[in-house]
Amino acid sequence: MCGCSEPGWGWGHRAPGPMLLLGLLLFSAPFGLLGEETRLVSLEVIPDHSGPPENLLHIRAVGANSTLHYVWSSLGPPAVVLVATNTPKSLLRVNWSLLLSPEPDGGLVVLPKDSIQFSSAVVFTRLLEFDSTNMSDATAEPPGRPYPPYSLAEFSWNSINNTLDLATLSATFQGRPTRDPTKSFANGSLTFRVQAFSRSGRPTQPPRLLHTADTCQLEVALDGTSPRGNHSLFGLEVVTLGPAPDCPTMKEQHSIDDEYAPAVFQLNQLLWGAAPSAFVQWRPVAFSQKHGGRESSLPCQASPLHSAYSLPQSPIVRAFFGSQNNFCAFNLTFGASTGPGYWDQNYLSWSMLLGVGTPPVDTLSPLVLGIMVVALGAPWLLLLGGLVILLLHRKRYSEYQSLN
Repeated sequence: MCGCSEPGWGWGHRAPGPMLLLGLLLFSAPFGLLGEETRLVSLEVIPDHSGPPENLLHIRAVGANSTLHYVWSSLGPPAVVLVATNTPKSLLRVNWSLLLSPEPDGGLVVLPKDSIQFSSAVVFTRLLEFDSTNMSDATAEPPGRPYPPYSLAEFSWNSINNTLDLATLSATFQGRPTRDPTKSFANGSLTFRVQAFSRSGRPTQPPRLLHTADTCQLEVALDGTSPRGNHSLFGLEVVTLGPAPDCPTMKEQHSIDDEYAPAVFQLNQLLWGAAPSAFVQWRPVAFSQKHGGRESSLPCQASPLHSAYSLPQSPIVRAFFGSQNNFCAFNLTFGASTGPGYWDQNYLSWSMLLGVGTPPVDTLSPLVLGIMVVALGAPWLLLLGGLVILLLHRKRYSEYQSLN
């Protein structure tokens, strides 16, 4: 069943049929761009009926007065397009003929167009690798001798139909280079696990970023790949696109509370607009074990944002934004030449949140608040106790009556 009238077009929201519609959930969204308190969430894989399955995942979150659209795809380099509208009836429209053509402009549309309040995109273009054998400065740029990077546009990706998980509202893109002369990925893979949430909370696994119903989490994992050096550091090139010609702002937020991510007191954020309109948020930490903990944590360094022009093209970004080229790029590097590293278990993972509106703000946890109450209250208790003793002492002598 299809609500489209033109050949080659598919709607991102229609009655169940060949499309997989998953996970309708009602949840609170206190940090929504348009102030929504509840939303209805669906995960759907939009199929190309004229060819093999393509990895196009649509997350649609509907509120009383707005809709959020997250479109994830591994057509070209892995990318996500985020669109926020001011109507609960906005729809995603896909023209596969255009999307898969050399000129995909207009192949991805959210209707009605005048309902769009904000749109942006994030693209992961390259997997970086550095030889840090003789490096002592973990903050150096680059952090070692660079190996030729892996272009993620030249990876082949497994079908996400096999990884959709209704229970966790997640899907996983798993890929390997189409050409691998060094056989580095013979037993390894790069995965992008996307997850939506039914309510505010924190995952059980570090770094336990505080998520809301308006956010998606991405976990990137490099697993089993053979490094090209004994002390290889890996990294990602990340590209952003927004509505303004200027790059988003990168900010650091500090806290005294590290209960949820031990020994990590910082939160990094990319912010679009002064309000802000949307954000990317992560802790500057990665992990070298699947069940990450403090003992396997690795530092995560982010380079400054810079304008970028010569980049692998993302079909979904080009399809939605057209020939717009106000891209900004930065690199993330995971680990240091000393301490734990990817070489321990040939594993690396890192997580980020993407959302609209104001980023979730970590408040002091009950444990830290309890410690502060005890620490700050103890002097007052001692002072109060001293005053009580002094008053009782004075009262005892004032009640004494002379025998004379």
